[in-house]
Amino acid sequence: MSKEITSRAADYSQWYNDLVIKGSLADYSAVKGCMVIKPYGFGLWEKMRDQLDKMFKDTGHVNAYFPLFIPKSFLSKEAAHIEGFAKECAVVTHYRLKNDPNGGGVIVDPEAKLEEELIVRPTSETIIWNTYKTWIQSYRDLPLLINQWANVVRWEMRTRLFLRTTEFLWQEGHTAHATAGEAIAETKQMLDVYAAFAEEYMALPVIRGVKTESERFAGAVDTYCIEALMQDGKALQAGTSHFLGQNFARAFDVKFSDKSNKLEYVWATSWGVSTRLIGALVMAHSDDDGLILPPKIAPMQVVIVPIYKGEDKKDLLDAKGKELAGQLKAAGISVKFDDNDNTRPGFKFAEYEMKGVPVRIAMGLRDLENGSVEIARRDTKEKTAVPMEGLPAYVSNLLNIIQQAMYDKALAYRDQHISRADTWEEFEQLLDGKGGFISAHWDGSPATEEAIKEKTKATIRCIPLNNPPEEGKCILTGQPSKERVLFARAY
Repeated sequence: MSKEITSRAADYSQWYNDLVIKGSLADYSAVKGCMVIKPYGFGLWEKMRDQLDKMFKDTGHVNAYFPLFIPKSFLSKEAAHIEGFAKECAVVTHYRLKNDPNGGGVIVDPEAKLEEELIVRPTSETIIWNTYKTWIQSYRDLPLLINQWANVVRWEMRTRLFLRTTEFLWQEGHTAHATAGEAIAETKQMLDVYAAFAEEYMALPVIRGVKTESERFAGAVDTYCIEALMQDGKALQAGTSHFLGQNFARAFDVKFSDKSNKLEYVWATSWGVSTRLIGALVMAHSDDDGLILPPKIAPMQVVIVPIYKGEDKKDLLDAKGKELAGQLKAAGISVKFDDNDNTRPGFKFAEYEMKGVPVRIAMGLRDLENGSVEIARRDTKEKTAVPMEGLPAYVSNLLNIIQQAMYDKALAYRDQHISRADTWEEFEQLLDGKGGFISAHWDGSPATEEAIKEKTKATIRCIPLNNPPEEGKCILTGQPSKERVLFARAY
């Protein structure tokens, strides 16, 4: 199977597409720009979703659901917001079809035009804040901590599976607070939740930072982000958390009566991650033989493959394999016993290697006689003979070792690809050579930021949190700068 995968060195983009398709994560759709998430890929998303959902609820949030359709007038109420999303919106203009009297199939009924067009949600701030107006009256109604799991549509011209599709799955948190301080604390807390999830569950080291004005979410006062590095030296924004100030509360007239009976506008946040995280997983960890998935969120942590020689003692092998699978399940490990007679062990090994199953256990007649199994790690491909007795404890520990090893490897790569540039020449050489994050001075001007982007396709990924002050000169203009920022080419 690995022969069917383009190598990273030959064509990184094609390598990524090959892994997503051949690893059974997703497929192309008849709808241009949209994808089909296959069961294995959706199983991965479910593991990620369930863990994130637990982390949200542990921080006091609850789930709700808001409409897919947003009246066009709602988007007009927050100027920066509509400016940011106007070019990506899908618009519903009619509500009925009819048969073409000329035999041309189904056509839009011209008499079924909506009085007001509906926007298929690109994000839900407007519909949610219109609802919050009726939910929030007093300080006793605050804070309001709500999350929604949903799909959104942002019309994309250039799409890539998981990384950028017209429709994608995500969660979006929308919270309301009595003070700016509480809202800012919430924004930073959710950034920490995302960072903890990325590092502890995805084995993906991230840099926490704040976006520049030109990179902020449309309608936000500040956008905080986590940035990760892929194996081709490009950055990927893995999550964002926005302090919205009172912008949406003012747009939708959401006020509350404080403890002194004074009416005040509510302070807001929003935050989200999406199925783009699956793309990050693929690009950060996998190799030329297939996916490599972190054990904590792998849909299948262990697969047991019996190796038969004809029908001789097949029943014994099956019985022992099912027994071991039961023991692993009882220890909280997700395991599959693959006793499918229609495929050979070698094909199964290649299939599970392609799918990135962290641990493969092979068991033949000789292993049965010796009371042992052969365990293969997907990340390093090391094989070890291990006694069947005490197998659950061994595998549990091994999964933890693999999880940590994957994080350590990604962290080492990331840290090796953070460079400093003090001149324009150094900056260009690093971008075209080593890649990765480049720490450099910038004069703070959006015009300079745009000029650098036009010249190099590199953007300011973030201004790192707790960034130390440092006097310097902008790499492009030579104007004074008080701190370094992180540049990179990005997805």
